[in-house]
Amino acid sequence: MKAIILSKKGNVNQLKYTELPLPSIREGEVLVETKAIGINPIDLKTRNGKGVYTMLQNEDPIILGWELSGIVKKTCSEKFNEGDEVFGLVNFPGHGKTYAEFVACSANNLAKKPEEISHFEAAATSLAALTAYQALVYLAKLKSHHKILIHAASGGVGHFAIQIAKHIGAYVAGTSSIENRKFVLSLGANKHLDYKTDALEKEQKDYDIVLDTIGGQNIDRSIPLIKKGGILISIPSGMNNSVTEKASRNGIEGMKFTVQSNENDINVIAGYLQQGNLKPHISKVFNFEAIEKAHTQIASGHTVGKIIVNL
Repeated sequence: MKAIILSKKGNVNQLKYTELPLPSIREGEVLVETKAIGINPIDLKTRNGKGVYTMLQNEDPIILGWELSGIVKKTCSEKFNEGDEVFGLVNFPGHGKTYAEFVACSANNLAKKPEEISHFEAAATSLAALTAYQALVYLAKLKSHHKILIHAASGGVGHFAIQIAKHIGAYVAGTSSIENRKFVLSLGANKHLDYKTDALEKEQKDYDIVLDTIGGQNIDRSIPLIKKGGILISIPSGMNNSVTEKASRNGIEGMKFTVQSNENDINVIAGYLQQGNLKPHISKVFNFEAIEKAHTQIASGHTVGKIIVNL
C-alpha cells in the first residue's frame, strides 16, 4: 500500500512516500481503506519534533495522521461489517498512522459515517469536532445560561466549537480577522470580535468560559475577560504551559486540554452530523501526492475550517 512516513523530525521534506505491506489486524480491530484524511496543526508540531513526537520517536516507521474516513475491508470486531463506511479519530494521542491507503485501528475509535455526509466531511470532523466537544462538555461543563468566547473561531476547532456551543444554547462570541466575520456569524455566533484590533480589550469582563486555541499572549488577553470563578481552557500544546498559574492569580480556573479518541464521543459527533447540528467547512482538498502543500497551508495559520487530503 502507499503510505507517507516521517523519515526524521523536520520540515515537509522529511515526509517520504513509500510502499508498505498491508497492516494486519487483531481482535477488536478493523482494516479501513482510507478515502480521506484530515490535516491538523498537531501533524505539523509532531513532524517538527514537538506535539506527540516523543511518544512516536522509537516507532519504525513513523506514520503521521489521526483522523480518517473510509470503508471497512476486514474486521475482527462485531461492531462493524465489511463494506461499512466509517470515520473517526485513530488512537490519539498515540500512533494513528492514517497517512496511508489502509489503516488498522480499534473499532472503538470509529463510528459509522452518516449516509448524508461525504468522506471529506467526515474526515474533517473527527479530531477538531471531538476537541471542541470534549473541551466544552467535559471541562467547561457548558450550559445554556453560559456566555463563552471562542478564539480563532473560523479555524478547525473554533468553527465546530461555535456550532456545539450554540446547539447547547449558550451565548457565543468568536474572534477572527475581519475577513472571516461573516463566516463566524453564519455559524451561529452572537458576536464577532476582530483580534487584530483592541476589540478584546474593550469587551465586557463577563464571560463564564473562554476557549483558547492559540496560546501564548492570547492567554494574557483572555484572562481579564473572564468573571471570577470562570474557566479558561487552552488547547495548543507548548503554547499554554502557564495558563493554570496565570488564571489562578486572577481568581479563575485555567486548564490545558488534549483530545482523546473515545467511542461514545465519536458516536455523539456522528449523531450531530446526521442531524445537521454540525456542518464541517472544508477550505481545500489536496491529493495524497500533495501532502507537502497541505502541510504548508496549515502552517500559514490562516486556514478557514479544515484541510483534507483525498486518497
